[in-house]
Amino acid sequence: MSSIIDIPASSLSADGTAPSAVAPLRVVALGGGTGLSTLLRGLRNYVVSPDQPTQGLIAELSAVVTVTDDGGSSGKLREDFNMLPPGDLRNCMVALSAQEDLLTRLFNHRFRSGRSLKGHSLGNLFVAALTEITGDFALAIQLSSKILATRGHIYPATTANTKLVAEMDDGSLVRGETKISASRHRIVELMLDPPSPKPLPETLAAIERADLITVGPGSLYTSLITNLLVDGIAPALVKARGLCVYVCNLMTQANESLGLTAADHIERIYAHTGEPIFDYALVNTAPFRPETITRYAAESASPIVADIERIEALGVRVITGDFAREDGFVRHDAARVTEALLELGRSKGLGTRVQGT
Repeated sequence: MSSIIDIPASSLSADGTAPSAVAPLRVVALGGGTGLSTLLRGLRNYVVSPDQPTQGLIAELSAVVTVTDDGGSSGKLREDFNMLPPGDLRNCMVALSAQEDLLTRLFNHRFRSGRSLKGHSLGNLFVAALTEITGDFALAIQLSSKILATRGHIYPATTANTKLVAEMDDGSLVRGETKISASRHRIVELMLDPPSPKPLPETLAAIERADLITVGPGSLYTSLITNLLVDGIAPALVKARGLCVYVCNLMTQANESLGLTAADHIERIYAHTGEPIFDYALVNTAPFRPETITRYAAESASPIVADIERIEALGVRVITGDFAREDGFVRHDAARVTEALLELGRSKGLGTRVQGT
């Protein structure tokens, strides 16, 4: 019997309410980069709001965000202030803001001139200032989230000042996310230095009580696997009572996933977690326009092959559909991805795992 699932997005109401009385879900989303913030924009619309406590499909939303970036504004602040990189967390805060108004635009504003300010975003500087005032990076993120009135909790994957180290296919070791991404060699294994940094207790607690957990979309190694190397997070996903879903990327990515299929992505993740963690994989099967494929081919990238039988052989059920939009670049359609994920969570019941079936 096939485990391919096609979930109609139209089964959810446009205002984020359920068509029938169903207990709202507790959702945890892990990742980094633009992939996680895109997903959070979709999930945000279904979070129960204080002024309408009986409406909404999500009772609690938590984002667990990578903190290994060492480039751009985040990298400069990390070097100058010996702090964790705020960039991905800032993007997630803006994505979860109840209203993306002038304040969120200010947080995302990037200075275009000024010898010291050029390239920095105001939000990054704000988090840096709060970190210096409070002496606590995680608290600075919480305070910033309150100012933006985010519809969810945002947790750095760890508060340890850890860096990425990658063993490449030529046997060399490359340190730092920027250098790893720029390398011409393939990543064989990703590590953290120092190894096994501790997560926030709030992160493990959120995973433990979650009904639905998502990993991805995002860069395979530098956005996803990096979070799973934090001590305790992968074991927590294995033990979680909620459904764990891998949201597969749309295109392969230079230096991270060129030539890898959807099943290859899952296998690379399992090679680093040591155990299977996914119950489902959400995989786009809709074709892209020829001009889009040509544009990506110039960078040796291509649509990720949906090798469904291989995914099923890993004990992972597959959710297929059209989950992409094309606007010069290929991105996930936040609304369609969110609707499929929430319908899965509702239809399978709260806290019911199916891994390996």
